[in-house]
Amino acid sequence: MSGNSSTAATRLKKMISLALALSALASPTFVAAATQAELEARVQALSEQLDALKGELAQLKSQHEAPVPSTPSGVTPVIAGNPGGTQSLQFFGYGELNYSRPRDAASATSADVGRFVIGLGFRFDERTRFVSELELEHAVSSSSDPGEIEVEQAYIEREITNGIYAKGGLLLIPSGMLNESHEPTRYYGVFRNFVETAIIPTTWREGGLAVQGRTAGGLRWDVGVTTGFDLSKWDATASEGQESPLGSIHQELALARAKQLSGFAALNYTGMAGLTLGASVFTGGAGQGQPGFEDAKVTLWEGHGRWTPGRWDLAGLYAHGHISDTQQINTTLVGNPTLIPENFFGWYLQTAYRMFDAGSWSLTPFVRYERFNTASSYTLIAAGLTPDVLLDQKVWTAGVNLMIAPGVVVKADYLEFENTPAGDRFDLGVGYQF
Repeated sequence: MSGNSSTAATRLKKMISLALALSALASPTFVAAATQAELEARVQALSEQLDALKGELAQLKSQHEAPVPSTPSGVTPVIAGNPGGTQSLQFFGYGELNYSRPRDAASATSADVGRFVIGLGFRFDERTRFVSELELEHAVSSSSDPGEIEVEQAYIEREITNGIYAKGGLLLIPSGMLNESHEPTRYYGVFRNFVETAIIPTTWREGGLAVQGRTAGGLRWDVGVTTGFDLSKWDATASEGQESPLGSIHQELALARAKQLSGFAALNYTGMAGLTLGASVFTGGAGQGQPGFEDAKVTLWEGHGRWTPGRWDLAGLYAHGHISDTQQINTTLVGNPTLIPENFFGWYLQTAYRMFDAGSWSLTPFVRYERFNTASSYTLIAAGLTPDVLLDQKVWTAGVNLMIAPGVVVKADYLEFENTPAGDRFDLGVGYQF
């Protein structure tokens, strides 16, 4: 906005100069020094420049007064179409490139275009907008390549009244601190933290309807009815369920089974400067009418907080998941390496300190401690058949985020696993958001 004001002021000065020049043309001294034809030509040229500048100022004024469409996570959109009208098209995006070198397995070193995301939005009128994101993971997607192409968001939002919004479509679930704010410029570390990927399956989206409210006092509430998980997708022969129980059975609205719907509710408070407090719960049937899975139900709840006094950034989160009525299902899976857990949990504490700001540059070292378990308990099957619970994973991550321009970050970190030192590694990354 300040840039527009500066441009307008510059152009206003030019207009004043032109007006003075036009006045000078009418003076007797100038008339005496020029022929009638030269005088008329110069007056015409200056008049055309004056008209052009008036048009540009009018356009700047309309841009300043027109409502600017908002975008996910507060990114600044590139607006096309008619900037002075109620309709507008916007583009935004983010991406990340990373390098990872295990401490004790140099041969497993990898480099990757982790994500490439393009967002497209359209504002139909002052109250109605469309938001979408298309994501490519791992650079190349085909039947023989590791990449995936997926629609990450696609929904219509309508402002019902001041501060109340209704959404319908493919939605991000408001769970934790990362799921709705997952761009690489908005979190510490080259990769997303374990708790909000292994326990909360970020990026987690479902199809459905939701209502959001915001108050002047800093309270935001969300409620919704959406699709849920499909436990019949569980693969007891693979390790995916141990890496992320809910990540292995989410449906992402890809021909999603929807016999059983789920519901969620979330509260977030930001009424004090630098403070965020929040909690959420998601629950619903996961059997989707499939034989043998009828009574299974998934519940995930979490609580989180963040405080940013001065240069400090302090955060913490706890999440707990539960899958009910797994005894009968697991009985049929005995002998396989990965049975369905009854409970899983995770938490982390994180401290960061912004050491300096120099123009668009900033340097922020951070330390994070995580403890999580993707199978902390199993429903009793029978003596000798119930699987042993997994050990809690304990991970220290220390690193630095270096912002080199608005929306561009360079990252480095080192991870140390207390239980499994074989996982220790060094990471480098570059992320961007526009």
